[in-house]
Amino acid sequence: MMSEASINRLKSKTTLGEILEVATEFERTARDFYADLAPKVRKNIRWLVQELAEEEQRHYDLFTELAARDDIGGQLKAEIERPVSDHKFSDCIQLPDLGEQPDDQAVLQYALMREHAAMEQYHSLAQSTEPGPIHDLFLFLANEETKHKNELEKVYYEIVHSGGV
Repeated sequence: MMSEASINRLKSKTTLGEILEVATEFERTARDFYADLAPKVRKNIRWLVQELAEEEQRHYDLFTELAARDDIGGQLKAEIERPVSDHKFSDCIQLPDLGEQPDDQAVLQYALMREHAAMEQYHSLAQSTEPGPIHDLFLFLANEETKHKNELEKVYYEIVHSGGV
């Protein structure tokens, strides 16, 4: 019989292929979320929501292209340590319903939480993968999500502190 420590160790492992599947789904749901949200939000943040939808589409395309490459098949089967941030990242696939007239602050808070979860996840994955195309992609995405988060924080501060909400 397996000890609880062994079972927990197994649960803490995952394959790169599984991680990429979850990440692809994360980016797809983010794209759909922002694309659906864009026409509902006020004009003052619509540009930002549209920009986020486009960025998430690019990230989705990067994952899709990576998964289709012949030269990384072996790497996709490699086991890696499941990132600590994994549950928060996976939870983001479930989208909230912000209603037909979403509040700017609620939209920005949700987007900030989502970008933060992605930033943590991709940083962690970059640290736990070997040098190569997968590592480079996670590092690139970690930096992208960090930029998104910083941009969102700036807009959030302007809106919330200018009494725009």
